[in-house]
Amino acid sequence: LLGGKKWLEWRKEIELLSDVAYFALTTLSGYQTLGEEYVNIVQVDSTKKRVPSFLQRAVFICLHTVVPYYLEKGLLHLEHELQIEADGSRTLQSNPALGLSSRTLIRNWIQKRVRELTEQQKKTVLQIVYVLKQSIPLLRRLHLAVFYIHGTFYHLSKRIAGITYLRFGGLQGEDQSIRSSYKFLGIISLFHLLLTIGVQMYSFKQKQRARQEWKLHRNLAHQKNMTKEKTAGRHSRCTLCLEERRHATATPCGHLFCWECITEWCNTR
Repeated sequence: LLGGKKWLEWRKEIELLSDVAYFALTTLSGYQTLGEEYVNIVQVDSTKKRVPSFLQRAVFICLHTVVPYYLEKGLLHLEHELQIEADGSRTLQSNPALGLSSRTLIRNWIQKRVRELTEQQKKTVLQIVYVLKQSIPLLRRLHLAVFYIHGTFYHLSKRIAGITYLRFGGLQGEDQSIRSSYKFLGIISLFHLLLTIGVQMYSFKQKQRARQEWKLHRNLAHQKNMTKEKTAGRHSRCTLCLEERRHATATPCGHLFCWECITEWCNTR
């Protein structure tokens, strides 16, 4: 009704309100969700003899909906502010992924904290943010693989809140055969997760090695570059590092940059 721009600005908030409303009308009110009704399961606490308390259900809903929303927004805002500080320029344009970037309390609080950090602290925090953004999806995949093996706590929020399920009706033989097949799926998921982590670590090491070699190459050729710049003219310089282009690379628009400069710019932007 209001157009695509408004939808992009409010999409995450609408999803959050929808999830909170759904779980408040079902789990928090003491009723089964549609999925729980369909497969004949009911939520119980760790003793499997009582329905989870109101506090347990409220904690689960908060961990399942509100906490992931604020964690994602906080990391996005923090990364955005650190990159702005690193670039030395501040723009008023908002990123659709950040939502209402100039009107949220999260952004204002993060801006004040970022300004208090030193340059070294900013670099360290930016690296921590990158590690967290990479680690959270891996943690979810690890937890899902553990669920396939043990058959309890499908969501990490349910594990923290201590809420599990009890099934009523159906044949026990079916459950055993299904559980054995899911254990096999869990083992495959763990193997795939370890393979993914290994590939990411290898890529990270290769990237660090390439950066070190590139810096060494620039330092060794510094004197040679200074003499060439006097004769080559300004047209052979990279507009990002303001030095002679190394491994010249053309973008689709036809501009020429150093390969390392333009790839690093694309990664951060």
